[in-house]
Amino acid sequence: MPTIDRAVLVLEDGSRYPGRAWGARGRTFGEAVFATGMTGYQETLTDPSYAGQIVVMTAPHIGNTGMNDEDPESTRIWVAGYAAHSPSRVASNQRATRTLDDDLERDGVVSIAGLDTRAVTRHLRDKGAMRAAIFSGDDAALSPDEQLALVRESPAMSGRNLSAEVSTPETYTVPATGERIGSVVIVDLGIKAATIAKLAERGFDVHVVPESVTIEELYALEPSAVFYSNGPGDPEASEHHVGLLREVLDRRTPFFGICFGNQLLGRALGFGTYKLPFGHRGINQPVVDLRSGRIGITAHNHGFAVVAPRGGPVETPTGYGQAEVTHVDLNDDVVEGIACLDIPAFSVQYHPESAAGPHDADALFDRFRDMVLAERAGGGSAAIAVETDPTDGAS
Repeated sequence: MPTIDRAVLVLEDGSRYPGRAWGARGRTFGEAVFATGMTGYQETLTDPSYAGQIVVMTAPHIGNTGMNDEDPESTRIWVAGYAAHSPSRVASNQRATRTLDDDLERDGVVSIAGLDTRAVTRHLRDKGAMRAAIFSGDDAALSPDEQLALVRESPAMSGRNLSAEVSTPETYTVPATGERIGSVVIVDLGIKAATIAKLAERGFDVHVVPESVTIEELYALEPSAVFYSNGPGDPEASEHHVGLLREVLDRRTPFFGICFGNQLLGRALGFGTYKLPFGHRGINQPVVDLRSGRIGITAHNHGFAVVAPRGGPVETPTGYGQAEVTHVDLNDDVVEGIACLDIPAFSVQYHPESAAGPHDADALFDRFRDMVLAERAGGGSAAIAVETDPTDGAS
C-alpha cells in the first residue's frame, strides 16, 4: 500500500484544511484565491497574473487532459501554490505530452490534493481572500502554531508590486501574422501568449517591452499604439506605470489596456482603485456593455478594481477630458471597462483574449485595430468615435 504524504492548507485566520501532498514538497506562501473555470487549468497555471497566489480550483477534477506545449500562456507555471479536490491520475487526451503532476514537480510548485475545496471556497467567499500557505513533506510536521505564525509573517497582496517578477527581461518582437497595419508596444506587466497572438493577427508588429521601460525607449520603437497587459499586484504600487501611461496619453497615442491595464488607466485618469473581497477568477463572469446593452460571458483574473462614477461621461480628475464607465459586472456591479471621450484610449477589466474561452469579447481587438486605423487616417475625433460607438456589440 503506497504511503500518502500529508499536507495542509493554512489560512491566516487560523483555518486549516488537510489533504495530501501533490507536486513538489515543502512550504509555499501566497494569497489564497479560488478560480471557477471548469476548463483551462493549463492556461490558469501559466498566467503570470497568478504570481503570488495559491489557487484553489472549484472544479473537482483537474488534470484529466494532461499538459502540452501548445496551450501555455507563458514559459512556466506562475501560481505560488495549487489546490484541487481530485487530480486525475492519468492524462487522457491526444494532445497531452505529459501529466499535470509532471509540470508541478518540474516547476517546484508545492500543491495539495484531496482537500475540501468547496469548504475552502465558501470560506474565502465569506471572509475574503487572505494570506495562506501549503505545508507538505517535512514542513507538514510543524506544529499548527508554527505554521500559522509563518503564514502571518508572509507579505500581503495589498501594496505589492509584482510586475518586475513576471515581466520580460528584454524587448522582443512578434511580427504581424495578418495584413500589417502598424506596430504596437506592449508594456509587459504579465502578458499572456494569447494576447500577443490576437494583436499579431490584427496586423500589428508586436514589440513586448520590460515593465521598467522609459518613455524614450518606448517611443524609439515608433509605435502606432501602446498596450498595457494583465498582471499581478496592487495598482497603487505601480506609480512608474501610471506616470508612463500619462505621458502616452499626453501624446494622444492610441491606447488599449486589459485587466491590470484597466486599473492603471483608471489611475492615470485620476480615479481610485480598491481591493475586492475575493476577486473575479474564472471564465464565466457576465459583463454588460452599458452603451449597447449587450451582455458577454467573459474570462477574469483580478483582485483589484477601479472606482469610477457610473451614469454617463465625467470629467477626469487629471485633465484628460471626459471619460465614462462602459462595462460593469452583472454579479456585483464592479467596473469592467473605461473609455476616454477626448483622447483615443480605452480599457476593459476582463480578458478578451481568453484562450480557454469564452470568446464573446474577442471583437475588442478588432475595435482596437479600427481605432488605430482611424487615428492614422484622420486622427482625433475619428479614432475616438470608433471606441465610443455603441452599435458594434464588442462586449
